[in-house]
Amino acid sequence: MTTSSHIELLAKDLNALGGVYCPSAKAHMDIYSSHPRVFLDVARTGQGKCPYCGTVYALKAGEHFGAHH
Repeated sequence: MTTSSHIELLAKDLNALGGVYCPSAKAHMDIYSSHPRVFLDVARTGQGKCPYCGTVYALKAGEHFGAHH
């Protein structure tokens, strides 16, 4: 299965660990029948790519995640 879409995220779209799960409703996927659910750590590098479908989840330019002060 390959969709190769690019999903732009705001910092508030990330969970408490700084990531998202794919498949995602944000990618307009049927969440329960697409592929196994995988965690993508977006906060660490600013983006994450799903190994199953190739969807890239990336923070929008200027967005920052973290509780680091």
